Amino acid sequence: MRAIFQPGDVKHFTRHVRAEDCASFDSGTVHPVYATFALGRDAEWCCRLFVLEMKTAEEEGIGTMLTVEHLSPALQGSEVHFTATITALQGNEIICSYEAYCGSRLIARGTQAQKILPKEKLERRFAAL
Repeated sequence: MRAIFQPGDVKHFTRHVRAEDCASFDSGTVHPVYATFALGRDAEWCCRLFVLEMKTAEEEGIGTMLTVEHLSPALQGSEVHFTATITALQGNEIICSYEAYCGSRLIARGTQAQKILPKEKLERRFAAL
């Protein structure tokens, strides 16, 4: 694992809300609004941008925690801007806070954590399941 970041460092990601990002279940589409689960996926991706630069070819990141406080809607077609900030580095774990804005409106915030582990170790764990 490369120690190239420190607490306070930031990454950004923008999502243009697509139809597949809106709330939909087996019973059908609920509404044309950015779903909480899609928002969580994109928040995790924004935080993972750190991991992609930190891990070596023999390592991989695995999520260990995600919180989503969904505060306001973003309609299909909207642009949502994510900012992830490293709040802590604890051994091989990266802990981030994030915020998501649609224009000037805060639509979500939360935390996310990932650990960087040797791929070999992950493969052994998955095989044991």
